Amino acid sequence: MASSKTRQRKLARAKMERQIARRAAQIRQQRQRLAIGIVSVVVVLGAVGTAWALGAFSPSRKPAAPVAASCTWSDAGTGNANLKDVGKPSTTAPPNTGTEKMTITTNLGTVTATVDLAKSPCTAASFAYLAGKNFFNNTRCHRLSTTWNALQCGDPTGTGQGGPKYTYANEYVPTTPAPTPSDSPSPTPNPSASDDTSGGGTDVIYPAGSIATANTAPNVNGSQFFILYKDGVLPPNFTLFGQVTAGLDVVQQVAAAGADNAFASLDGGGGHPKKDITIQTLTMGNQPQPSGSAAASPTPAPSGSTSTKP
Repeated sequence: MASSKTRQRKLARAKMERQIARRAAQIRQQRQRLAIGIVSVVVVLGAVGTAWALGAFSPSRKPAAPVAASCTWSDAGTGNANLKDVGKPSTTAPPNTGTEKMTITTNLGTVTATVDLAKSPCTAASFAYLAGKNFFNNTRCHRLSTTWNALQCGDPTGTGQGGPKYTYANEYVPTTPAPTPSDSPSPTPNPSASDDTSGGGTDVIYPAGSIATANTAPNVNGSQFFILYKDGVLPPNFTLFGQVTAGLDVVQQVAAAGADNAFASLDGGGGHPKKDITIQTLTMGNQPQPSGSAAASPTPAPSGSTSTKP
């Protein structure tokens, strides 16, 4: 009897130990699965956090809108009989991003340029407005400055005093300083140009192909402009609003013929081009080529006239 009971107790103990072992194994497996699950959650949360920090769940960020341009069209002086009343541009907040094409058709060939709306939106708006009025049609480029390497155009009267009856302020001007005479003997500004500090700075380089406004003083711009047929050194008084992309050789052939020195007393010197060049049409953007001309017929400037600089 005793041996039978002892055997039963041993069997029962062995069974219990097996059950305990199985239960312990199950607990270990559960703990392992739980640990793996926790690690997985941590990894996922980490990835989500990183993505959140990088803006993956943020709404698409739109680039900041450019600050709107603000243009002021001021009345020009009433004492100049050469000014022409064509009204004023209707917009005071023109487009100020991207570029626009300018096409200047002359009797010697076509000059095309890119106008920078971001840097000089008001200047671009004024030229587009005047072009729409046929203001530049059949106007002679009245001045060639071999000191500043510039051909000046945009005056319907051909006197250097003409323009619309409104003005507007300067915008972008170059900032690259001109070399000193010891650095480069050419080009060299004349003494009156180097003394001109009304633009608030030392003479700068206007690169070849630049198209800039001509004026009698900073912030008094109208219709007149000049094209640099090669790098020029000028006071920083003139808004650089365009860059020639084709046809610079048209201007260069005029420069090669020289000038008559009629404007020698003015800043930049020069005179009437010996090779006549007349703007037949000037258009901006997708403006159609005008069929007629509202501009006055070009007239040569008398040698004693005072020209708008440069």
